[in-house]
Amino acid sequence: MGGRVLPPGQAGPDDVVLAWEGEDVLAVRLPQLADSLEHILAALERRHGMPLAELDRKSKQEVVRGLEARGAFSVRHGVETVAGALGVSRFTVYNYLNRENAAKGK
Repeated sequence: MGGRVLPPGQAGPDDVVLAWEGEDVLAVRLPQLADSLEHILAALERRHGMPLAELDRKSKQEVVRGLEARGAFSVRHGVETVAGALGVSRFTVYNYLNRENAAKGK
């Protein structure tokens, strides 16, 4: 996900401090959600062994379903970011989402 390890003394209010036997030993700074989306897209490219834009339509629809399940579209500009990675328009991403929701009866 792209987190960063820090000394506990440098932890901010949004960082996670980990303790061992009652003593703070390290802090983890988690990335912003938008940064996480970039990491997720890069991992998907590695998994598929090619740029997401080169996937066939069915595979792109599966990627969109998986990203929706992970909350990718709750991130600001999530649809635009995913559309760019898939090499499709925002309209196409919305169509994939709408088709999936219609199939689920939502």
